[in-house]
Amino acid sequence: MAFATALGRVNRQLERVLNGVLLFLLASFIVLIVYQIASRNLGFMPRLYWTEEMSRFAFQWMIMLGTAIGVLHADHFVLEAFPRGSWPDRITRVIRDIACLIVGLIFVFLGWGFALSGFNRIASASQLPMVVTYSTFFVSGVLIVLFSLQRLLSTMSQGLDAMERELDTPSEIDAPGDAPPTQTIATPEKRS
Repeated sequence: MAFATALGRVNRQLERVLNGVLLFLLASFIVLIVYQIASRNLGFMPRLYWTEEMSRFAFQWMIMLGTAIGVLHADHFVLEAFPRGSWPDRITRVIRDIACLIVGLIFVFLGWGFALSGFNRIASASQLPMVVTYSTFFVSGVLIVLFSLQRLLSTMSQGLDAMERELDTPSEIDAPGDAPPTQTIATPEKRS
């Protein structure tokens, strides 16, 4: 499966870029919020109304890009209703990835029209075209589709367990060696 390998390489690069973008957005969000608080409480600082819009835009992008990364590593959309490793559990884990792919496709198709409508609107304080924020659904949808496809193609080529070992974020529940030691309760000895 050369396509699955190539997609995996592309997605690794995308994830690195997204991590950098998310760090930048988080730092921007914090700086803008701190400035808003300081300018409200310190009279000598000018109030910049565009900081509220920009912090909101940064927050929306963080949510949608973080959601896409969450899909790649199965940090979102996890249903564990059956014993781990049973056939119903394995089926629901594959259905989860198919459902994420469908949601991603919905975001792509409906998000495209939503993004285009942003070209006709301008943010009131920052004067940015609203396409800056309206395109979050489309971009997130494209990323969710790519990441879901990688999970599904890896499942088909390597098997579900190998794909999850490679892509899923480790969980304390799944790590058998990290279990806390069991305590032995001493019982009184019986005297004859």
